Amino acid sequence: MIRSTPLLLTAAALMSALAVILAGGALLQPNRPLLLEASFSLARLTPNADGIDDVTEIRYALSRAARLSITFTRSDGARFAFREDELRMAGEYRVLFSGVVNGFSLPNEQFGGIVERRLMPDGEYTWEIRAEDAQTGAVMRRSGTLSLVGGVASLPDIQTLEVSPQVFTPNQDGYDDRVSINLYLAAPARLTVYLEGADGVRYYIAERFEGRQSDQGGARTFDYDGGVDNNIVPPPDGTYRLVALAEDRVGQRVRRESSLTIRDGGLPNAEIVAQSSGRTVTWSTLPYDARYYTDARTQGERVAPPLGVQSTMAQITMPQGDLLLFRLTALNYGSTPIRTIGPWPGTVYQYDQTDAAMTTAENRDAISGAWRVGVQCERSESPYPWRWALGSQDELTRVERDGEVLWYLQPNQRVTVWGAVRMTRLIPTRNPQKCFAALIHEDVAIPPRQNRVGEIDVRLTPLN
Repeated sequence: MIRSTPLLLTAAALMSALAVILAGGALLQPNRPLLLEASFSLARLTPNADGIDDVTEIRYALSRAARLSITFTRSDGARFAFREDELRMAGEYRVLFSGVVNGFSLPNEQFGGIVERRLMPDGEYTWEIRAEDAQTGAVMRRSGTLSLVGGVASLPDIQTLEVSPQVFTPNQDGYDDRVSINLYLAAPARLTVYLEGADGVRYYIAERFEGRQSDQGGARTFDYDGGVDNNIVPPPDGTYRLVALAEDRVGQRVRRESSLTIRDGGLPNAEIVAQSSGRTVTWSTLPYDARYYTDARTQGERVAPPLGVQSTMAQITMPQGDLLLFRLTALNYGSTPIRTIGPWPGTVYQYDQTDAAMTTAENRDAISGAWRVGVQCERSESPYPWRWALGSQDELTRVERDGEVLWYLQPNQRVTVWGAVRMTRLIPTRNPQKCFAALIHEDVAIPPRQNRVGEIDVRLTPLN
C-alpha cells in the first residue's frame, strides 16, 4: 500500500485547479480570430489641410498580442508603410491617418535632410492591415481600397544647414559667445531646432524672426547663447547632436543634423571683496611725477598699491594735481574663467584721460566681454572713465586664440587691483566730491551690488 504524502496531495490539488481554470477559459474565450476588426472610416482622402476629408480613422482590434503592420500598395506596385511590425497588446485601437507614411524617396529624388514622414502621391491604393501572432507567428490580414486626390506634394526639405561657429564658448567673454544657425526650407513648415547630448537631454533653441513668419519657407535663422544672457546655466561642456526638424500642416516631416561643441561654458560672476574691516576700497594719495605719464603708446612707471585698511569714516584732503590712489580685491566666484584686458594695475590716468586713451586701435575690439575695475568721481564727464584689468599678467592665465593673446581670471581666484588718477580739476562748488569704484563687465552689465563701491569724499586744496 502506497501512502500519500502531504506534498503529493498539494501538487495534485494544484494540478486539478489549473485544469479547471484552463477548461473554464476555453469555454469563456473560444479560439477567436487574431484580427477581430479592420476598417477605414473613409475610402477617399483629399489631404490638403483644408479641413475637408483630410483624415480617415483606422480601426482595428486584436484578440491577443501581435506585431502589426499597416501598408498601402499603389496600382503600379509601389508600397508605403504607415506602421511596420509594431508590437500591440490585445484590445481595440483607433488612429487617424492623413495619407502621411514613413519616409520615402521617389526615383531620381535627392534631399538635403532625412525624410521621416511623407505624404503618399495621389492615386488608387490597396490598404492592408497585417497582424502576426506574437507567440505562434500565425498571420492574419484584412484589406480594402483607398483613393488619394489633391494632396499637397511640396516637401519641406531642409536644403541647407549652416552652424557658425561649431565650437561654442557660452561665457560672455566676447569670443564665440553665440551660435548662428541658418537653414533654408524648400516649403512652408514649422521648424524645431535643439541640441541633444549623449544622455538624451534636449536643449531647445529659439528662432530669430527677421520679417519672416514662423511657418514660412525660405531662409530661417536660429540664434543661441546657451541661456547665459538670461542668467541660465548653459549645457555642460561636450559635443552635441544639433537637430533641425521641419514639419508642415499635412504632417510631412524632414530632419537634418549637424554637431556643435560647447567648451568653457558657464555663468560669469565676479565681485569686489569686502575687507576684514573698514572700507571695501582703500584710498590714498601720492605726489605726481612725470615719470607716471601713460597713454596708448607710452607706458609710464606704475605706482605701488596703497597699504592697510581704511576706516569708513575717512575722508581725503589732497593738493590739486596729486594722485588719488585706490586698492581693492576682486574675486571670480562664477563657474567659468572670466577675461580681462588692460591697462594693468598700477597704471596712472590723467584726469582728462579715459580708458580709450590707453587702448591701441588694434585692441579696441577686444574690450567687449572683458571684466575690469572702473573708478569715477561725481564731476567725471563719463561713467567710470578710468579702468584697470583684474590682476597682473603674472597672476592671470594666458590663452592664445587665432594669434591673439587673451588673459583670464580662473574660478575661485582673487586678485588685487590698484591704480591712480591725477586729480587736476577743481570745481569750488563741488569740493569735496565723492569718488567710488565698480566692477564692470564691458558691454554686458555692471553686476548687482558692484556699482558705486567704496565711496569716499575727496577734497582738493588749490595750487598757490
